Amino acid sequence: MYLYPMKQLIVFLLLISSICVSAQNDALAKNYFQQGQYEKAASIYKKLYKQNTYQFKYLQSLVACYQQLEEYEKAETALQEKLSEERVNPSLYVDFGYNYALQKKDSLAKVNYEIAVQKAKENKNYVYVVGKRFEDFSLLDYAIKVYENASDGDSRRSFETKLARIYGEQGKTRKMFQAYLDLITKTPGYLSTSQRIFSQYITEDPFNDANEILRKELLKRSQDNPNILYNELLSWLFIQQKQFKKAFIQEKAIFKRMEDNDLSGIIELSYIAISEKYFKEASEIVQFVVANAATPETKMQGEQLLLKIKLETASPKEYAKIDEQYKKLLQQYGDNSNSFLLQLDYARFLSFKFAKKEEAVAMLKAFSKDHRLSRYQEAKTKMLLADILVFEEKFNQALIYYSQIQNKVKGDVLAQEARFKIAQTSYFKGDFQWSKVQLDVLKKSYTQLIANDAMQLSFIIHDNSLEDSTQTALKKYARADLLAYQNKPKEALVILQDILTHHKGEKIEDEALFKSAQMNEKLLQYTKAEEAYLKIIEFYKDDILADDALFNLAKLYETQLNMPEKAKAFYEQLIFNHQDSIYYIEARKRFRKLRGDTIEQ
Repeated sequence: MYLYPMKQLIVFLLLISSICVSAQNDALAKNYFQQGQYEKAASIYKKLYKQNTYQFKYLQSLVACYQQLEEYEKAETALQEKLSEERVNPSLYVDFGYNYALQKKDSLAKVNYEIAVQKAKENKNYVYVVGKRFEDFSLLDYAIKVYENASDGDSRRSFETKLARIYGEQGKTRKMFQAYLDLITKTPGYLSTSQRIFSQYITEDPFNDANEILRKELLKRSQDNPNILYNELLSWLFIQQKQFKKAFIQEKAIFKRMEDNDLSGIIELSYIAISEKYFKEASEIVQFVVANAATPETKMQGEQLLLKIKLETASPKEYAKIDEQYKKLLQQYGDNSNSFLLQLDYARFLSFKFAKKEEAVAMLKAFSKDHRLSRYQEAKTKMLLADILVFEEKFNQALIYYSQIQNKVKGDVLAQEARFKIAQTSYFKGDFQWSKVQLDVLKKSYTQLIANDAMQLSFIIHDNSLEDSTQTALKKYARADLLAYQNKPKEALVILQDILTHHKGEKIEDEALFKSAQMNEKLLQYTKAEEAYLKIIEFYKDDILADDALFNLAKLYETQLNMPEKAKAFYEQLIFNHQDSIYYIEARKRFRKLRGDTIEQ
């Protein structure tokens, strides 16, 4: 009575054993093929196919071995045998045609390719496998035929992504954009995916061919068939090109067509413009937000942003007036959790601009005590308090706060930022070894900005610890860096000059020159800044700061020293010698503008 189940078990075990053996042999054959031992690979694939005739992947692998051995007749015979069967996968006609193509029998190859195309057209179940086989052999025009034939009726959406990708591979940028735009129009959910793919083709440069093609295509479609998606994509494109006025026009058009008075797109645009330091454009955008705000919270957010923009361009003599504006806003919107971010901005202004740190600390502590803050709000408040402590060189207290933030918001970007500040604070106090341990972890941060900052500071510590075990010059530089952080450029310059005098020729010299140039720019001592940049370009042209010096010097000539020809020359030098620089696109844009090219804004 137990014999029948036992037989089933034996059959099952034999089947599993057979599958395992086949998999091992397949892996061995692939290894032989990759090593160019095609006869050995063919021998194994022949046995595998004989044992598993329904697995036509073994047949295709066997045929590939024959083709590598130039045994085209054997490949043809094997394929013909399979094609003579009643039910055939039409992708084998692609293999059959390719076998003729390898023998320069192009007319016969074409006949079989067309059969494969027709079979896929008649039965759409074969579209993917036939199209993929054409792609495997880089027969992209035939793959396009297969997918275009299948792009009727309900299944159209499925094949447009494939068509778009192939157009991109072929360099048919316009058709690629058109295919994705067709897809987005019917299925708006593909918008973010399409933007990610578009990012592979467009750049910050509006002169780039792909940028121009996409812009013209979107404008044409927007005129022919107005659709809010086209406005969104145009706004996105103009943001990539840092043309914020044009992006604002598109965002206003979107806002006017929305029934819910949603300003989120315009607010997001203002933040991007501020982060890119396009303050004039940002101010215009934020003023629109304030004028059209539907709620007090949105209006407060807009007025807060306007103050932030003012601060970016204000001189110290304007701080008293800005202080009054902050007080007026807080009085208007109240001392409550809704004004939390406004309170933080005001405390930041008092601490780092208006030299009223004690007042800022008292305000933050009182706010924390009087209101029930969320975990994230607590972390943000402690972050600002810790920053103020670093500013006052109370490093140990600051480190306690930063550590508490790490534990409070684990996994959040704020925790990563706190970790970087622990490393930076340790660096300021001269604990370079511990700082570097933290920085080396952060170099793998998922936040690109933190990863870049960590990499740069880690490099400074490493590079200036190898030759000098006492780290004398590095300690001086860290002190100058702290003074720069404290907005004390004159004091920082004294130490930087000491480094340049007593540590000439050491690794630290180019960093000291660059930092001194930045400090001199802050003090409006542009000629001294120019001298420092020129020294880096002359003596450290192959080092990591060379492109930074070239860009900053060119910008100095363009914006402050009114020497456009010199600016043009240094932008050109960066463009030709540092094509991998993060400044490349911006330098190219500024160079073309100085040259007189028309750049739409």
